[in-house]
Amino acid sequence: AYATTLNWAGYGIDGSSFVDSFSVSAQSAVPQEVAFNTDGTKMFILGSSSNFVYEYTLSTGFDVSTATYSQSFSIAGQETEALGLAFNPSGTKMFICGNTGRDVNEYTLSTGYDVSTASFVDSFSVASQDTSPSGIAFNSDGTKMFIAGNTGRDINEYTLSTGYDVSTSSFVDSFSVASQALYVTGVEFNSDGTQMFFTDATKIYKYTLTTGFDVSTASYSNKSFSFGAQETSGSGFAFNSDGTKMFISGYSGDAVYEYNVGTSLALGTGSFASADVGKT
Repeated sequence: AYATTLNWAGYGIDGSSFVDSFSVSAQSAVPQEVAFNTDGTKMFILGSSSNFVYEYTLSTGFDVSTATYSQSFSIAGQETEALGLAFNPSGTKMFICGNTGRDVNEYTLSTGYDVSTASFVDSFSVASQDTSPSGIAFNSDGTKMFIAGNTGRDINEYTLSTGYDVSTSSFVDSFSVASQALYVTGVEFNSDGTQMFFTDATKIYKYTLTTGFDVSTASYSNKSFSFGAQETSGSGFAFNSDGTKMFISGYSGDAVYEYNVGTSLALGTGSFASADVGKT
């Protein structure tokens, strides 16, 4: 036998199934985006109508049924129609984009993933590429930034000469997704950037990239998943760290919806173990 292991690989969105939901209506009537810390014990909701980032604790990581509200942070001084939210891996930086400023606002957090310690740093305008930036994502080291443009129905790619420092951003390229959707409300990638996902109001779409985190190499995979049975105004989404769980935020139900994502077997490293027996 080959000296390797068989590992479950996530991000098979077309095999997703609904698990549970969690209402955020007590904090935000228009939840625009959802994000998590690395182990899923903290969840963050971007409220567009209130201009706050809301923080929740989860007693079981990535299980929204265990979420409880913790605290919030106002972003009204920078953006009054916020649409996109992202963190760096350590949670010491937070990024928000929106319709009012048509820019990306950068914040530092003196304690990782604690929004009460956030302070505004700088902003970077994306208005030349899109007048309604609706989602934001980064590659693993923050040297690439991606903005979902709702006006142009495209994904805009930027390089950052200093990772996670938006003041060092410069535009590179864009990729149109107009043939799949009328709206673009968020963008995410798998860990190596060879898979890209975006949402519209009721669906999530999957693209493959022959070069990781290079949108010019993207092509539609003909894989999609409809979450319209739960939410008809999807506004943001996130995956857990291995792509086996997916979360959709939406303002029809003012909730976060949790899904199990389809998996497939992928070759790993090392040697076969007893746990690999019976995998098909």
